[in-house]
Amino acid sequence: MSVADLTFLALLLPFLGAIVAPLLTRFLGHNAAWVLALVPVAIFLHFTGFSAEIARGEVVTGGYAWVPSFNVRFSWLVDGLSLTFMLLISGIGALIVLYSGGYLKGHPHQGRFFSFLLMFMGSMLGLVASDSFLMLFVFWELTSITSFLLIGFDHQREAARRAALQALVVTGGGGLFLLAGLIILWNLTGINQFSLLTAFAPQVKASPLYLVALVLVLCGAFTKSAQFPFHFWLPNAMEAPTPVSAYLHSATMVKAGVYLLMRLYPVLGGTPAWQIILPVFGAATLIIGALLAVRQTDLKLMLAYTTVSSLGLLVLLTGFGAPYAIEAAALYLVAHSLFKGALFMVAGCIDHETGTRDVTRLGGLRSAMPLTFAIAIASAASMGGLPPFFGFLAKEEVYTALSAFDGRAMIFAVLAVVGNALMFAAAFAVALKPFIGKRIETPQAAHEAPVLLWLGPAVLTLMGLAAALLSGTVHELITSPMASAIAGEARVVTISLAPHIGVPAALSTLTVLLGIGVYLRLARLRAAIAAALAAIGWGPDRGFDQAMRGLVRLSSAVTRRLQTGRLDIYMTATFTLLAVVLIVPPFLYGELARAPVFPQDIPLHELAIMAIAVIGLVAVVLARDRLTAIVSLGIQGFSVAVIFLLYGAPDLAFTQFMIETLAVVILALVMTRLRLSPSDHRPLRENLPDAAIALACGLGATLFLLKVTEAPFDTGLSDFFNQYSKTIAHGANVVNVIIVDFRGTDTLGEIAVVMVAALAILSLVRLRAGSLRRIADNDPDAEEASR
Repeated sequence: MSVADLTFLALLLPFLGAIVAPLLTRFLGHNAAWVLALVPVAIFLHFTGFSAEIARGEVVTGGYAWVPSFNVRFSWLVDGLSLTFMLLISGIGALIVLYSGGYLKGHPHQGRFFSFLLMFMGSMLGLVASDSFLMLFVFWELTSITSFLLIGFDHQREAARRAALQALVVTGGGGLFLLAGLIILWNLTGINQFSLLTAFAPQVKASPLYLVALVLVLCGAFTKSAQFPFHFWLPNAMEAPTPVSAYLHSATMVKAGVYLLMRLYPVLGGTPAWQIILPVFGAATLIIGALLAVRQTDLKLMLAYTTVSSLGLLVLLTGFGAPYAIEAAALYLVAHSLFKGALFMVAGCIDHETGTRDVTRLGGLRSAMPLTFAIAIASAASMGGLPPFFGFLAKEEVYTALSAFDGRAMIFAVLAVVGNALMFAAAFAVALKPFIGKRIETPQAAHEAPVLLWLGPAVLTLMGLAAALLSGTVHELITSPMASAIAGEARVVTISLAPHIGVPAALSTLTVLLGIGVYLRLARLRAAIAAALAAIGWGPDRGFDQAMRGLVRLSSAVTRRLQTGRLDIYMTATFTLLAVVLIVPPFLYGELARAPVFPQDIPLHELAIMAIAVIGLVAVVLARDRLTAIVSLGIQGFSVAVIFLLYGAPDLAFTQFMIETLAVVILALVMTRLRLSPSDHRPLRENLPDAAIALACGLGATLFLLKVTEAPFDTGLSDFFNQYSKTIAHGANVVNVIIVDFRGTDTLGEIAVVMVAALAILSLVRLRAGSLRRIADNDPDAEEASR
């Protein structure tokens, strides 16, 4: 197989795994995790093979034609940015699959969970691999759908259902804004592939539609990556099982918006709008997320809000525009994926083994869970930016980017120090509070977690340590190519564990000291923030509920007004609109400035046929009962059939005769078996508007057809059928060949519709006949049913 075929198979593999996951789980139980983990491991190994090539500054693209007429391809792009995400998604994904096997052991729907998880993994891989705009959008929305399934996995709980719906509405709605932004970029450049878009960056930035495209793209990115004021959905997503939370926050969906901003940085970045909007919203998200994190007592919620805060820091760095800012964003993204995935799995271990996640009800677990305690301390140290972990390198690079001596940089540096100090305190609250101090009785007797639970966080923690100790190799293979891909030019990351002296070191030291101070006064700060939130009262989360209730009320009001349940109103509205569409536009646009050409010198026998049709029409209108109207209506069809016959189309005329005969017979049979009022008893004031609408529709259709017939007749289709009916379909009767061969599938569909309608009529007739027999036997229920 070629490299392109293997890459396509690697992107397809999670979806294939999702198909077989329930079956494997049925036979292997929770041990199916060991087999299913081979799927992301294989993907990880495949994309690791691109590392040396990407480190040399090369880019790998490929794909297949998807919609050739619109130049849309199912195409992928592997560069430093997408490769880093692919390795994180597949590598951490393998550990999450194993973790899920232990965490959900014995769950009756574990197979379904594995299936959802692998579909989510495949959606995220497709998103970051996409080179095509349309391909990215499809996978972007697919991540929203699969995350909805995962967040609402425990669907019997109302909180889980609400959180899943909230995530779907916010991220799915943002995806529609993103689609509009991508379409604008497509129209501006004529390009729908990211690998070719960078060359058109000056054209995009100079366009008057640049700001519109930027705002639309930012709406999609901000909703996906939970930026203020869309941050509320992410903590609520903690209603999902812990494996979902760990995967969602470390390597997958919440970073999709950051990925998009990084991908479009060479095209949309570097402008004043970019460097104002992103840092302002990123800083606001950083501070709000960090404050809400120390407010919580639930371990998962504390970590969830620190994820919001970290995403804000990534957005701030991506938009900051200073030297080393892109490098800092690349470093911090990798470091965050490692320590946050580990900490979430640690929180899951604590919850799984003790039966609670409330930090105020935990303590003294160090002796019962020593391995989990060691992993927690190491992961918190990386999150707090302490050596010798990769988080330390990331924090130092962040402060290097923010250490310029100008007012703007100083403001954001202060905000970064405050946010990082609060996250430092939250990290050690998760890592220390449950383990130190006096032993507190928990709902379950605490003991060390099984291997499937501690294996994932242990591996991620060791990777964070190894990445810092082997920083030169990691920069060469991962962070430098990633920073280069984001910036659109060569960037080299050189930071290491060597001592750093200067402003970044001072800011880092200040962060640690402030973090320790916040940790020591955590209870007091928690109470103060809670009081402030209570005083404010309203928030985006409550606003979402209000918006949804308002939407439901609006839709109910509109439905009550427009969907009255009366067929006559629906028909009146439909035909009124049809009459307006047929008559008004031609007058407005001058299409009827010249009177339509009516046929001249119509032969007497054709006029006689038309007169018969008119007589039949009058008979229908004046009929006193529906049976007479049905029979009179057949006159119209027979008149048309005679016209076909006169114009030399005997086969078509025969078909029309058959259809009209069958229609009249079937309708007559049905009408004679149904209880119908003999005539229309409505007053004249109600009949006149209906008559006016009918005449308007008829006039509009007549004028429209006359206008159409004025145009020169295009014989292309007729010539095609005449030329190929005999050579391809082997039939001399062109009409029959069109119906049976060229339009065979369409004709089959029409026959199926008629057959279903006939079966429905037969059922009604038999039901009616059965009811009448039961009425004859004095069955009151049957009499009621017949009515």
